[in-house]
Amino acid sequence: MTNRPQVPGVRDGRNARQDTCRCFDRDRATNRRRVAFHPEQQDTTAPGWLRLLDLVEEAAADGREEFHPLQGLPAEQRRQIITLPPTIARLTAVRRLGLYGSNLVRVPPEIGAMSALEDLDVYTSYRLHWLPYELTRCARLRQSRVSTRALYGNEKTRPPFPPLDRQPREGGAVCSVCGGPAARPRRVWITLRVATDVLPLLVDACSKACVAALPTPPEGYVRSSHSGGPTVQQPVADHWFPPERRAVRHETRNRHRTEQGGTP
Repeated sequence: MTNRPQVPGVRDGRNARQDTCRCFDRDRATNRRRVAFHPEQQDTTAPGWLRLLDLVEEAAADGREEFHPLQGLPAEQRRQIITLPPTIARLTAVRRLGLYGSNLVRVPPEIGAMSALEDLDVYTSYRLHWLPYELTRCARLRQSRVSTRALYGNEKTRPPFPPLDRQPREGGAVCSVCGGPAARPRRVWITLRVATDVLPLLVDACSKACVAALPTPPEGYVRSSHSGGPTVQQPVADHWFPPERRAVRHETRNRHRTEQGGTP
């Protein structure tokens, strides 16, 4: 966290609650070779952030099962929130977390401590391109709603993954896989099905063994963990498939989602 003011953004003409995102085109297969993480840092003096901290404390204190912290906030305050505080780890009773239409660019690894979480909604959070691997620790998570075209490596447009270094992300040097200390984290990307969506997940692993222990990604995505960058070979984007082949792919995907208890 930092007290440095957030980099000013350009408001999305559709919605004063969000800044625009030009990382890649959500509607067409990208020809970009490189993308980068959003550089904004959370302004911890902003009224919206301070209100969010209070709302998390209130939810933790009363043990509520549904938490929709952005509802009721003025548009400008919603726009000031680009991440969630580590204190969300205290929300162990929350079953439904609603962040529809947020201005988030990242979610902290502490979300993995929300042990009761069953339903995650970050739909139309168009600047949220990845999630932390710790989300897989939410063993009860069965429902999700994500704007998949905004994700790195999504099957529609296949935007590239940012290259990774060995520096830990926000939240400290803790292994995403085993939960132990990670003095020099090995950062890798992996794409996995979580709840009803296939998501790009960022991993901070403490060792080669923890990287090797990661699950195998589903068909239609990069089939192993990787460090991102332009050398990663992804499958062809759906955009380039003929309509009949896309229909088969979508039918297979929807059947799998139904089998997992989700909505096609």
